[in-house]
Amino acid sequence: MHRRTAERKTVSSKMPVEPTAIAIAAVILANVALAFGPWFVRLADVGPVSSAFWRITLAAPVLMAAALSTGWRPWTTGAGERGGTPRPANVGLSPMLWFVIALGGVCFAADLASWHLGILRTTLANATLFGNCAILMFPIYGFLVARAWPTRIQGIALLLAGVGAILLMGRSYQLDPRNLAGDMLCLLAGVLYTGYFILMARARATMAPIPALALSTLASILPLLVFALLLGERMWPTQWGPLLGLALVSQIIGQGLMIFALGRLPPLIVGLALLVQPVVGATIGWTVYGEKLGLPDLFGASLVAVALVLVSRRARD
Repeated sequence: MHRRTAERKTVSSKMPVEPTAIAIAAVILANVALAFGPWFVRLADVGPVSSAFWRITLAAPVLMAAALSTGWRPWTTGAGERGGTPRPANVGLSPMLWFVIALGGVCFAADLASWHLGILRTTLANATLFGNCAILMFPIYGFLVARAWPTRIQGIALLLAGVGAILLMGRSYQLDPRNLAGDMLCLLAGVLYTGYFILMARARATMAPIPALALSTLASILPLLVFALLLGERMWPTQWGPLLGLALVSQIIGQGLMIFALGRLPPLIVGLALLVQPVVGATIGWTVYGEKLGLPDLFGASLVAVALVLVSRRARD
């Protein structure tokens, strides 16, 4: 009992005392920016995995420059997100840390490849919704690895998410069997993103977030190139606009603002802000592609949305 109380005090002490307007604006803008990713993928005149390759490749130099501008150097680990003691200047990243970052980069590459393939096979609303299911999988990770049983609220959230996901995928199949395949690919992307986040959380224990993101981005380039070549996709574009938009809006602005906000906001606000993505994605899909949502779609999306909010809350027993 005393141990659990101490653990909760430790977690609470790390949470932001009062969310700032800048952090709230950052997380909302991050989700708006990330919601435009599927649209850019559809507009690109290269294959879906190739567009993921260019998203990473074009963004990597900017992210590395941003990491170096913070004072971080590749031969040092640097302080963690919430402080810590940096290693001496002549001590580099440990082999295990390099391995974690490299594996995280591979997971992120597989996540983007699966998600981009799914984007072309389902609606923009479902692509953004299922691609962000990682937030629902962290409780499962905690239950199995950390041996923490779900609270009543978390159990209800997982049940609602399951029912909503089944309803959405069932509706997708009724409208077009190809949509179900796209939903499953986007769902797989969410699973892979969960693995990426778990690995990068370990890296961020001793590294600042921007250097960690920059290195994992670099580690994603080669796997995405291999994936695209194996699929025989067209690699070289004739129109660079959508790919530049994908790199700038999704990877640099979206991911950058999200990382900025994650350590400065409580989970509830982050979970609420996450709902911006499917709303913006559905709006783009409806406006540009005529992907109208029926009542069953809205009901299923609402169940998943409620689950996202519930599971983002810290348990208060």
